[in-house]
Amino acid sequence: MDTKKKGAGDRILLSVALTEAHKGKVLEVDREEETFTLVGSDGDVLGTVHWVTVMEWIQALNRKVHPVEARTHRRVSVLIRVQYRTPDGAKIDGRASGVGGGGLFIESTAPFPVGTKITLSFALPNRPTEWLEAKGVVSWVCPKADQYTLFPGMGVKFTEISDKVRDRVTELAGSLQKPGLPPGGRLKAD
Repeated sequence: MDTKKKGAGDRILLSVALTEAHKGKVLEVDREEETFTLVGSDGDVLGTVHWVTVMEWIQALNRKVHPVEARTHRRVSVLIRVQYRTPDGAKIDGRASGVGGGGLFIESTAPFPVGTKITLSFALPNRPTEWLEAKGVVSWVCPKADQYTLFPGMGVKFTEISDKVRDRVTELAGSLQKPGLPPGGRLKAD
C-alpha cells in the first residue's frame, strides 16, 4: 500500500498482486473526492466510481438484489424543464439533463435520498409548452459533479407513466440518438 498526498486530502494506491486477471493494475482510493479509480498496468484510467456506489452495491448484495439494471429504454443527454413535488408537497422547478423511457436525471445541488418518491411534470424540447406527467422514485444520487455527470443530482426511475407519455419520451430519445450507439446511449467499456 502506498499513500500519496493530493492537495488537502490524500489518496491510497492498492496494487493488485494476487488476482491473476488484474495483476499490475492499481486501485486508487481518493479520500478527498470519495472515489475509487481503477488504473491499468499501462497507467490508463479504466474507470472511477463513487464510494456511495460501492456501498449501495454491497448493501444490495446483502438484500439479494442485483444493484445494476440494464437500461431497457433509449436515453439521451438533452436539457428539459422539470417540476417535481416531494411527498410533503414542496414544489421545485429545475432541469433534467438526461431523459429516456425509463426515467430522467434531475440536476440538483440537494438531491433527495435514494427511495424518495416524487411526482414529476416535464416539458420536452419539441413541445416546450406541453407538460407531461409521471411519478418516480430516486434510484441513484450523484452528490457532486464527476467525470460522468457535469452537475450533481439524482436519477429518477419512472414508476407511473402513461404509455402515451413514455412513447413521446422514447420517440424523442430515438430521434436524438447518435448513430451507432446502443439503446442505453453509451458504448460499453471493455
